[in-house]
Amino acid sequence: MQRSFINAPRFPFEPRTQTTETQRRSVFMCVSILLDYPGDDALQRYEAVEEELSHLPQPVAEPISKFISWARQIGLRSLREHFVETFDQRRRCALWLSYYAVGDTRQRGHAILSFSQVMADAGWQMDREELADYLPAVLEFAARDESGRGEELLASHRDGLEVLRSALVSYDSGYQNLLTAVCRTLPDVDLEVIERYQNLVRQGPATELVGMFPTLKVQ
Repeated sequence: MQRSFINAPRFPFEPRTQTTETQRRSVFMCVSILLDYPGDDALQRYEAVEEELSHLPQPVAEPISKFISWARQIGLRSLREHFVETFDQRRRCALWLSYYAVGDTRQRGHAILSFSQVMADAGWQMDREELADYLPAVLEFAARDESGRGEELLASHRDGLEVLRSALVSYDSGYQNLLTAVCRTLPDVDLEVIERYQNLVRQGPATELVGMFPTLKVQ
């Protein structure tokens, strides 16, 4: 029997919620703030995000609110431990989008440079020691940039986002709610995305190991 990359339901995908551009950018920023490592300012992050939720449609506001309630319930120390265990120690929950596209192969470096180039072309650059395909950074880019290129980056990596979301569901992680909110702002999946997603579920990203393994400021 072939081993699956994740052991979680493959369907359904999250349907798109009707949102304005302003609302989508607000969702991206809220999730960027909450999906990053929980620092000492975590409580302030929750409060800042909660002020935005009343301006968002219920299908995207509710999962973000669920995450905040869960994070408060388990406490900052447990949240940090959960973050490290989930995102740093499980390859199924990588927060680097290029990993789902090309895996740990020689193409990874080029893929990361592509993210940097898209940001640079839009007048942004990383302002932190993190790779340009780091999901919280891509979400912040999508929230701040008015060109729509950040949103296009997210949509073009929908298969990877769905794999990450499914993995978080399988681990019963509260972070699944944040991925749900993001996916509900993106276009509905097409057959190509479904096929790429299913291939990732069956095979996982490529694993040609090569030893590879900020937020943003306007230029």
